[in-house]
Amino acid sequence: MLAVLAGPLGACSSIPSLFGGADEVAPDEPPEKLYNEGVFLLDNRRSFKEASKKFEEVERQHPYSDWARKALIMVAYARYEAKDYDECVSAARRFVTLHPGSADAPYAQFLIGSAYYEQIPDITRDQGRTEKAIAALEEVSRKYPDSEYAQNAKRKIEVARDQLAGKEMDTGRYYLKRKDFTGAINRFKIVVTQYQTTRHVEEALMRLSEAYMALGIVNEAQTAAAVLGHNFPGSQWYKDSYTLLRSGGLEPREDAGSWISRAFKGVTRTVGLGG
Repeated sequence: MLAVLAGPLGACSSIPSLFGGADEVAPDEPPEKLYNEGVFLLDNRRSFKEASKKFEEVERQHPYSDWARKALIMVAYARYEAKDYDECVSAARRFVTLHPGSADAPYAQFLIGSAYYEQIPDITRDQGRTEKAIAALEEVSRKYPDSEYAQNAKRKIEVARDQLAGKEMDTGRYYLKRKDFTGAINRFKIVVTQYQTTRHVEEALMRLSEAYMALGIVNEAQTAAAVLGHNFPGSQWYKDSYTLLRSGGLEPREDAGSWISRAFKGVTRTVGLGG
């Protein structure tokens, strides 16, 4: 009986149902046809989500073909353009896992970081996605330093790090207003030690002078101002810290044993307002 049925089943596009009628089985479409339809939708900006579905069909219908590999990276791209960032990350991660040696692997990794980067919230909110963006983009720089995406990844990392520093500054200022000077110092210390290349480090040093002066720890207040003046002599923040110290009869002066001095590899000179 099986031998008799084999011929008809192979030739038909429908299978007899036990309950009457026939269950239609759609034949697989050629992978290049599905892929090109997806590209057409992308090129014409008609629908990123519809394009993604076309590429997903390539994977579903032809999972072991070279077209499936090409389609997977296009799924990630289409989802990114559609702002479906979680779906983008999922597809790009699968690509990196399945095809780590592919020429498109650097782009897939860059898409992961970019998807998180696009979701960076303002500094008043949790920065978990900012940290994920940095981690994913650092992978681009580490694994694919010669790729065309490495420089772009580095630029985005700097912006994301600036965001994390901004979060610490926001919290530090909050503690400063509440006169929780130790709590404020701890936050500004993070900026000075971990985010020296961000735009927030100047204010952080000035706020350290302010907090240490409030606590009566004058040598640290003087060191913070001295380091600020040495590295950013024209900064308004330095002028503010200088004025603050002078109001207490003090001058900016570095203490070589200070953690601030060590963080900036030691500032070895006394700095005046014009220094």
